[in-house]
Amino acid sequence: MPTKNLHANASSFSSDAKPVAPRARRRASAQAGARAELPDLTASVSFDSHEPIGKQIFRALREAIFAGQMVPGTPLSEKEVSDMFQVSRQPVREAFIKLVEAGVLQVLPQRGTFVKRISPRQVREGRFIREAIETAVVRKAAVSITDEQLQALADNLRDQKLAAKSNDTAAFLALDEAFHYAIAQAIDCTAAWETIQDIKAQMDRVRYLSLPDVSPLDLLIKQHAKILAGLRAHDPSAAEEAMRSHLREILMSLGPIAERNPAWFDADEPERVPLST
Repeated sequence: MPTKNLHANASSFSSDAKPVAPRARRRASAQAGARAELPDLTASVSFDSHEPIGKQIFRALREAIFAGQMVPGTPLSEKEVSDMFQVSRQPVREAFIKLVEAGVLQVLPQRGTFVKRISPRQVREGRFIREAIETAVVRKAAVSITDEQLQALADNLRDQKLAAKSNDTAAFLALDEAFHYAIAQAIDCTAAWETIQDIKAQMDRVRYLSLPDVSPLDLLIKQHAKILAGLRAHDPSAAEEAMRSHLREILMSLGPIAERNPAWFDADEPERVPLST
């Protein structure tokens, strides 16, 4: 599998996304809820693509929210977005519905549609579900993964190191997505990855906020290397444990990130049965 396929098949965090610097993010946090101009996302949509325009708009808005280009409280209107992309309101409405389902937009009656704050509880729930799926995937992959697929993952890991060296968090996140997607590809079960896209939406927002201050890129790369080592050894238990440890990293960063960015987060609602252990 060529390395470029790992980039092409990742469904989130385009390397073209413009990351928000930590200081700028903190300023934006303090201003959450204030009226702000929407970022120009027209470059994210191609009318020559075979992909439905509504799906492209959905992804463009979702990535902008993940990257902090639209802070919690940012208002969105179908007219404003349809004017930006020069399309009818129907594909925009479809994108809004999917973003509400993903938990990143909320509709307030008589007030409008706004970027939603992050729910710590939903972050933990998403991580719990993602762990259940991806540990099962990586166990199977450890048995059946080919040398060619292992090489593609190794190439991806090399590119992660280059992105970290240049402090390119957007590129790193795109490679991170591609790394996990490729493991699902290794067992011919990309539906597993597609299933968790909306489930992990809140996780992805926290991940972006945590880089590189709380979750250093070098640490995440070492965790990916352990996953790859388990796959290379064709050791399902080692691969599973490495994946589990990697996905639990967010539990360590969630508290500090919420404290640093209070305007981004809802008040926490602990689960009756803790999902963090």
